[in-house]
Amino acid sequence: MSFTAILFGAIFGFTAIILGAFGAHLLKKKLTIEQLQSFETGVKYQMYHAILLLTLGFQLNNEITIDCYIINTIIIGVFLFSFSIYGLVLFSANNKKLKFLGPITPLGGLFLALGWALLIYKYSYLITI
Repeated sequence: MSFTAILFGAIFGFTAIILGAFGAHLLKKKLTIEQLQSFETGVKYQMYHAILLLTLGFQLNNEITIDCYIINTIIIGVFLFSFSIYGLVLFSANNKKLKFLGPITPLGGLFLALGWALLIYKYSYLITI
C-alpha cells in the first residue's frame, strides 16, 4: 500500500472539486470560453489522475523502486500540468502573462505520460505470448 499515493490522490481529488466549482461558478463571468475550457482541462486531468493515484495507492508499494517512480512521476505531472494551466488562465484573465508557465504544461504532460508508461512496463511481464 502506498500512503503517498492515497494522500495525494485525496488532495488532488478534493482540490479538483473546489477548483471545478470555482471555475464553473465564479470564473464563468471573467473568462473567455477558450480560457474556461483550458481551466476545465486542468481540472479534468487533475481528477483523472487523483482517481488513478487512489487506485494505485492500494496496489503499489512504496518500498518497491518502480512503484515509487510511478507515483512520483504522476504527482509531479499533475502539479506541473494542471497547476500551470490554472496559473496561465488566471493570470491571462487579468491581462498578465506568465510566459515561463507555457513550457511547464507540456513538461507536466510528459511526466504524466511517463507515469503511465512506467505502469505499463511494470505490468507488461504478465503478458505472455
